[in-house]
Amino acid sequence: MPEIFWQKSSFSGGDPGNACLELAHGSADRRLLRESDEAAMVLAIDTDALRVLLLAVKAGEFDHLV
Repeated sequence: MPEIFWQKSSFSGGDPGNACLELAHGSADRRLLRESDEAAMVLAIDTDALRVLLLAVKAGEFDHLV
């Protein structure tokens, strides 16, 4: 099984104790998402769905949830 290289969000601040979103390549059409403090729980999402999710987050579609 190939090694998975996780990329942390640039908003995480870089401190080891900071929980943040991490992203990695899965198969050709899948990306993997996880919360750094729950590393065993991984969500596999296709690239088009991830693109839609990121655009919605950037547009503030989920701001009412915080």
